[in-house]
Amino acid sequence: MASLPGGLTLVRDAGLPVEIASKLRTWQPKSQLGEIVRDCVRYLPAELAAELLDRITRTLVLESKLEVVVFRGPTSEYGRPGQREDHGVTSRKVVTTTGAGFIVDAFQNLTELENMKYHGLGTSSAAEAVGDTGLTTELTTQYNPDNTRATGTTAEASALVYQTVGTNTLDASATVQEHGVLSQAATGGGVLLDRSLTGAQTLSSGDSLQSTYSLTFTAGG
Repeated sequence: MASLPGGLTLVRDAGLPVEIASKLRTWQPKSQLGEIVRDCVRYLPAELAAELLDRITRTLVLESKLEVVVFRGPTSEYGRPGQREDHGVTSRKVVTTTGAGFIVDAFQNLTELENMKYHGLGTSSAAEAVGDTGLTTELTTQYNPDNTRATGTTAEASALVYQTVGTNTLDASATVQEHGVLSQAATGGGVLLDRSLTGAQTLSSGDSLQSTYSLTFTAGG
């Protein structure tokens, strides 16, 4: 059973037909979204549960993840020279509408999908949103070289995971709070695939931030 606000109660597997309950027992979700659906669908009326299961098992899911590591430079103000600070996963959001459009354009050979490898940094902590078209407050002259995003190395982390790793080194102090994967190196333009929050990472001249961005494609939930 599950309790809801207002004193409402949902009963697990209440009235689910045998075929739906059996499908739930044998279905192995491959994405985080699928796992959530599996856990929630048991509390739904039979007709709605069947519809949701049908839809999730024919859905292509894209899930993103950003991992951040800070490396302190030889004259760092905020740590020992050479110190490595692994902040792990800082965000699992969010592929943008413009990023999705870029993928559709690439299918038509109107753009090159492999250009989505440039790593931008910014200072805004505004929440990620699918409508984002760029970083809210991107660095400019703090980049080394100026106005140039890091070029990421690209890899197939596994058969269904695209990964790009970039390292931005600064030549001025900044508190980095946002990250973006974009389609060009120069600031002031390019298509934004994904904007993520990094947590407040305070960097001084010579410090570097390494960002590992992973995009997982999952067919069938």
